[in-house]
Amino acid sequence: MMNTNLTNMERAEVLTAALPYIRRYAGKVVVVKYGGNAMINDQLKQQVMEDIVLLWLIGVRIVLVHGGGPEINDLMDRLGKKPEFVDGLRVTDKETMDIVQMVLAGKINKTLVNLLEMKGGKAVGLSGMDGRLLQCSMKDERLGYVGEIQKVHIQPVTDLLDRGYIPVVSTVGCDKSGNAYNINGDTAAAYIAGALGAERLIMMTDIAGVLKDKNDPSTLIPQITLPELPSLYDSGIISGGMIPKVECCAKALSRGVRNVVIMDGRVPHSILMELLTDEGAGTMVSKGEEADDRQKGWE
Repeated sequence: MMNTNLTNMERAEVLTAALPYIRRYAGKVVVVKYGGNAMINDQLKQQVMEDIVLLWLIGVRIVLVHGGGPEINDLMDRLGKKPEFVDGLRVTDKETMDIVQMVLAGKINKTLVNLLEMKGGKAVGLSGMDGRLLQCSMKDERLGYVGEIQKVHIQPVTDLLDRGYIPVVSTVGCDKSGNAYNINGDTAAAYIAGALGAERLIMMTDIAGVLKDKNDPSTLIPQITLPELPSLYDSGIISGGMIPKVECCAKALSRGVRNVVIMDGRVPHSILMELLTDEGAGTMVSKGEEADDRQKGWE
């Protein structure tokens, strides 16, 4: 919510301070992986949609990639079907895949498109099945219909961007035979951002970023480069559920994304803080080939 105590002069100064960042990102592609509590909490959801529309209005070519695990679990529970997971991935039999497709490509995708339109944006929803956007194969027979991305046909997304729309992509893919697959949202976002040569991939989570001490948000590491990752794995700083997220960051960078940020989606307007301020938000992962203003903070 806007601080109503600001004077008109102060508001003008805020907008002027953002001008260099607006120039930097205008016309550039930014992919946002939307998930976690920011997707469940209605107030946060409204703020995220406002942020995305604001960025779109100032000329950022923004793509929203979303998951929806909690809503899938909720529908499964109502249908009397218990969710199962192996190594953090949902076991997806044929019935579960039908539920995943209904929730992701149907309810959630169209709800987000509608919210963006209500905020003044122009959005179109896609699944990874549309235009064979995400072509995949079975990742592991134990997991059932969980997809491993083999190819990205990015033209449906670029066509929408070129026509001035915000593409909203649900992470359901298909194989050459037309079978639908559930795809990990972070992985899908990394591949899509790579295919687009995105300036930045923003991965929204429920923690501040990569922490030196996982129990202390004040130990946030603002920036990590790819050469530093092995030592962070060895020291246990990157562990547990953060490992696959960081691996997705590395995958995106290897596919042409300039840099990736893991941020806390529970913080209001964190996307704007990341893109339009000096300090940013969360942990930036980069190749390490270019200087960056952020301090490492963990050495």
